[in-house]
Amino acid sequence: MMRHRENSKQFVNLCLKAIAIAALCLGSLLGQALAQGGGQLRFCLRSEPKTFDPLKVEDDASGAIRYLTGGVLVRVNRQTQELEPGLAMSWKVSKDGRQISFRLRTGISFSDGTPFSAEDVAYTIQQLMDPALHSPTGDAFRSGAGNVETKVISPSQISIRFPASVAGLDRLFDQVAILSEHSPKKEMAVLGPFMVADYKPGSSVLLKRNPKYWKTDEQGRRLPYLDSIELDIQPNRDVEMLRLKRGELDVINSLDSEYFDKLAVTSPQLVHDAGPSLDSEQLWFNEVARSPIPDYKKNWFRSANFRRAISEAINRDDLSRIVFHGHAQPALGPFSPANKFWFNSRLKPQSYSPDAALKNLQDEGFRMENGALKDKDGNAVVFSIITNSGNKSRERMAVLIQDDLQKIGIHVNVVTLDFPSLIERMTQTFDYEAILLGLTNVDLDPNGEMNVWLSSSENHQWNPQQKAPETAWEGEIDRLMRAQASSSDAKNRKEAFDRVQEILVEQQPFIFLINKHSLSAVSTNVHGAAPVILSPQTFWNAEWLSVSGK
Repeated sequence: MMRHRENSKQFVNLCLKAIAIAALCLGSLLGQALAQGGGQLRFCLRSEPKTFDPLKVEDDASGAIRYLTGGVLVRVNRQTQELEPGLAMSWKVSKDGRQISFRLRTGISFSDGTPFSAEDVAYTIQQLMDPALHSPTGDAFRSGAGNVETKVISPSQISIRFPASVAGLDRLFDQVAILSEHSPKKEMAVLGPFMVADYKPGSSVLLKRNPKYWKTDEQGRRLPYLDSIELDIQPNRDVEMLRLKRGELDVINSLDSEYFDKLAVTSPQLVHDAGPSLDSEQLWFNEVARSPIPDYKKNWFRSANFRRAISEAINRDDLSRIVFHGHAQPALGPFSPANKFWFNSRLKPQSYSPDAALKNLQDEGFRMENGALKDKDGNAVVFSIITNSGNKSRERMAVLIQDDLQKIGIHVNVVTLDFPSLIERMTQTFDYEAILLGLTNVDLDPNGEMNVWLSSSENHQWNPQQKAPETAWEGEIDRLMRAQASSSDAKNRKEAFDRVQEILVEQQPFIFLINKHSLSAVSTNVHGAAPVILSPQTFWNAEWLSVSGK
C-alpha cells in the first residue's frame, strides 16, 4: 500500500514536470510567433504623401514612408546619434572629403527578388545628382561645379567622387534610399523592412513586411517582426488623439505639450517625454535696410546692445513652465544640447534680469519717462511682434514676452497672421518689426543650416540675401561656415561651428527662447518602442517592433 502511494506521488510529480516543460515550450513558441508575426502598427500621416520616389522626398509624410521602405548604405542610429552600417558593411572617406568608398553586403535582394549590387548604388547616385530631377536630397551633396563620378570596382565595391569636398559626407547617405537599376517595379522595389502594398489617396497607405529584407535578430529570425503598418492620412490632431484613446492607433509620433498633458491625465502609461528636442523657438527683429519701417526703429533693431537687453528681459523659465507646462527648457543658442556632438557646451544660460536689461538700454541713451522707455531722440519704444495665428503656444509666448518687456517700459503689440500672410511679410515685403517663430531641425550637421547662417541666403531671416556681409560678425560667420563645410576633419569643423554659436549668442540676431521637448504617445500593445528626439521619434526602430492584443 505504501509503495502504491509512493508510485502515485512520483507519477504526479512527473505529470507536473511535464506540464511545466510544456508550458515553457508553449511560451517560447508564442514568443517566437509574436516576434516573427508581430501584428500591425497603426499611426497617422498628417498630410498626403507627395511622392513614393525616395529621391524626390521633401515632405514629412513621404519622408516617413521612405524611412520605412528605403534601404540605405549607412544609417544614423536615432538613439545614439552614431553612424552604423546598413547595406554597406564598411566605408571610407578620403582625406580631402571628395570621395567615399563602400564595401557592400552580398546575397541581398530587393523586395521583388531582383539582386542588389554596386551597380544599383551607381544608378541611384546618377539619378540623385541629375540636375533635371531637382532632388532635395541630392542638393545636400552639391558642393561645387562639376559631375559626380561613380566607379564600380566589383559587385560589392564602389567608389563615389564629388567635384569638391562635402562636409559630413558619410552621414548624408542616411537619406539616400537605394533604387534598383534593373527591376521593372522601379522605385517600388525596395531594400527596407517594409514595402508599399496599397495606397488610397486621401485615406491611407498600407505597408507590408518585406519578405526579402536582409536583417535578422540574434536567433537568426528574419526581420521585421511586424506584418504590416497602416498609415491613415489625418491632419486633424483632435481626431488623431481620439483614435489613440479608442485603441484605433498605436502611436502618435509628435505631440504638443497641451495634448500631451491632457493624455497624461487619463492615460499616463501612453505618454513619453524624451527630453529636449532639436527644435527651437526664437524672436528676431527686422534689420533689412529697405524695409518700410521708421529709420529710428531700424537703428534700435540693428544695435546688438538693444537686442541683448531684450534677451535679458525675457523670462525663459516662465515660457517653459507656463506655456509648455515644463516640457521645454530655456535655449542656450542655435543648437540644442540634444545635438550631442555639435552643441557648444561652453555656452551659458541667458540670465533673466530686467534691471540689467534696463541699465544696458540706459547706457545706449534710452531713458524712462513716466514708466515708458524712450530713445535718445524721445521716441517711445513701441514695436509689434507677429506670429502665426492658431499656434496657441506661440500666441501665449508672445503675450508673456509682452508682459516681460512692459516691466522695462517697452510697449509690445501682439499681432497674429495666417501663415501665408506672415511668410509674405517675412520674405517679400519685409513689412514687420519683430517675428516669433520656430526653427525645425531635421539634420544634426550644421551644414543643414547653411541656408540660415550665410548672409547671402534667403533664409538669413533678420536680413536676407545680402550682396556682401553688412556687419563684420556676419562676415566672420560666413567665413567659419564655409570653412567647416569644406573640411573633412571633424575636430576642425567642430571648432569652427563652436565659434559660430558663440558669435550668434553674442550678437543675438535670433533671440533663442526655448527648446521644446520631444513628446510622443505609444500604446502599451507596442513592444520594443523607445521614443527618441530624432525623427522618426517613435518608429525609428520599426523592424524591431511588434504589436499584441489585437
